[in-house]
Amino acid sequence: MLRRLPSARSRIVGWMLLLLSAALAVPTFGITIVWQAELDRQVDAQLLSEADRLRAFARTSRDPHTGERFSSGASLLTAFMAVHRPERDAAFFSVVDGRADRRSPGPVPARLDRDPAVVALMARTADTRIRWLDSPVGKVRYGVVPVQLAGDNTDTRLALLAFRDRQLRQERHMARLLLASGCFALVVAGLASWLVAGRVLAPIRLVRQTAERISETDLTQRLPVRGGDDVAALAETFNHMLDRLSGAFTAQRRFLDEVAHELRTPITVLRGHLELMDEDPDSGRRQTRALLFDELDRMRRIVEDLLLLARAERPDFLALGRTSLTDLVVDAAAKAQALGPRRWTVAEVADVSVRLDGQRVTQALMQLAANAVGHTGEGDTIEIGSRLWRGRALLWVADSGPGVAPQDRERIFQCFHQGSTAVPGRAATGIGLGLALVREIAQAHDGFARVEEAPGGGARFVIDLPALHPTTEGTCDEQDLDSRGRGKNFCLPRKGTAP
Repeated sequence: MLRRLPSARSRIVGWMLLLLSAALAVPTFGITIVWQAELDRQVDAQLLSEADRLRAFARTSRDPHTGERFSSGASLLTAFMAVHRPERDAAFFSVVDGRADRRSPGPVPARLDRDPAVVALMARTADTRIRWLDSPVGKVRYGVVPVQLAGDNTDTRLALLAFRDRQLRQERHMARLLLASGCFALVVAGLASWLVAGRVLAPIRLVRQTAERISETDLTQRLPVRGGDDVAALAETFNHMLDRLSGAFTAQRRFLDEVAHELRTPITVLRGHLELMDEDPDSGRRQTRALLFDELDRMRRIVEDLLLLARAERPDFLALGRTSLTDLVVDAAAKAQALGPRRWTVAEVADVSVRLDGQRVTQALMQLAANAVGHTGEGDTIEIGSRLWRGRALLWVADSGPGVAPQDRERIFQCFHQGSTAVPGRAATGIGLGLALVREIAQAHDGFARVEEAPGGGARFVIDLPALHPTTEGTCDEQDLDSRGRGKNFCLPRKGTAP
């Protein structure tokens, strides 16, 4: 059993929330990182500035009690911290001989001057680099400035502290506000996208429900088309597909009914004569045998024509190659003479070679010639010709028979449709598959077949094909035809109007 996947609506909402989360999280964390980096740079600049102030103060200031220069580093640092207050969330304190001595006035986040470990760290720091320190109130950025005055042998240092995590409180508060507002926006966006996705996908659910209700016997379901957006175009396309399916199923049922009808007759004939042979085995055996073979041949032709119609839908139905229209028409006319005693003529030939399946086109021309023989009598004229006309290769078979009624010119190419004949005493032959085969061969070449009234009366069946890669070749005249044994009744006019 297939595992059921989440619905399209859930996937759309999920991906939207994921993208929104990324769109909110990336700038929020990015801004926080940038803020921290900028604050660290400001803190470092602040500590370096305080160290520069201490050096300037040592050069220019005097002891307020004696008016002379400071005699000890401890007094210098005490006077410096009295007149220079640190910025918010920062602190100074002095370390003399490894002990904390004085600190800057004002509130501080934590009294690190009372922490022996911190004081010992400040006392043993040998350079003025700025470093990190962990404290109960978070990360602390610190620097140590040694102070050495002439005549003073004590180890005096000024510890500069900046409580970086406390300074980030405002920035972190802003980041939390951004995250909270982002989460609220995600909830609102999720609800809105769930509703919007439901409305957008409603026609698609309708398509699925309609498809579930469709069966081979019920193709009447259609989708309502509203608006002009992509969903409306999908509904319209779906309706067109249902129209095509309905037509295909209808044609298939009609085709099967007609095939069953056409095959039922010879089967009934075979069964009846076989039963007569059982009742009277000595009478009419030869005549019955000939009749049975004739019906079997008729059934074989039906099956072969049906198989050919089925193969017409396959991609390997055609074997395209460069074919001379002159040779194709002349050969077809020569072969057609065996179909019946008629006045066979080649009306016109196109002296070009085009890309097509010569065998299939010859098969279509022979079928048209056989159809013309069936609707004409002895002494009637049947002509075969070809022409290159406006990028199209036109091949035709025309006869001087009764022609085709206008109402039959479209239906005559359908399977099992037989047009009426006006030849006295002649019944319709075949089962109506021949012209359907001609149509399939033409359509396989991306062309079409049509029938029209011939200029001198009768019918002209035209196979209209695209002329792919035409190449001009030599002409073929009556002398060439005589040398090939085609007969002197072929004529090849070089010019004329389009059929």
